[in-house]
Amino acid sequence: MGTAPGMWLLIAPPAVAALLLAERLEHRRLRVVAKTLASVSFVAVGIARAGSGGVYGAWVVLALVLCALGDLALLHVKGLAGGLTLFLLGHVAFVLAFQSLRPAASWPLGWVVPIALASGGAIRWLWPHLGGLRWAVAGYVTVITLMVWGAVSVSSAALAWRPLAVGAALFYVSDLFVARDRFVARSFVNRAWGLPVYYAGQLILAWSAGGGFGGLAK
Repeated sequence: MGTAPGMWLLIAPPAVAALLLAERLEHRRLRVVAKTLASVSFVAVGIARAGSGGVYGAWVVLALVLCALGDLALLHVKGLAGGLTLFLLGHVAFVLAFQSLRPAASWPLGWVVPIALASGGAIRWLWPHLGGLRWAVAGYVTVITLMVWGAVSVSSAALAWRPLAVGAALFYVSDLFVARDRFVARSFVNRAWGLPVYYAGQLILAWSAGGGFGGLAK
């Protein structure tokens, strides 16, 4: 993974395309290979960029690794609980990364209101379908809400960090597609939209591990 991040950015799109094909054909072996490669791609981008990102970069790499492990856990039929836990820990790591750039006490309260309202609507929508996972999912949504708030707070403080909010928002939206597919209505459409959105968001977050998007030091 010591290669240039640009190479992994080129690998990711065909890997995601192969994953979509595998999902459409319900081809398990291709799904495992393509998803592994796609997830390794964003981890590799993060590692390649993190050398100039300091503490922030280290937290981002940890978050990316946890999310990649969550992706692999979800490949298994009984991997939902494990995958949910790994992603939750990944979001916690992202929160700590954003905290390292801008202390949480200074995150603007005005930004959290629309995010929390959207999350509340998502919980209300999902609640009847969650069964015994209701409180686990509620906890997960709470943490991802904090993650997006942190990303927006950091991105609002400096122009070089603006794409960070986009990456976090894409991650958030992709989780809605995952939730719909897992709990409401299983359909290839969920994956056709959710997977490209997810990997785009992760690649943006991975790129930020270098300390911004425009060469601006933290």
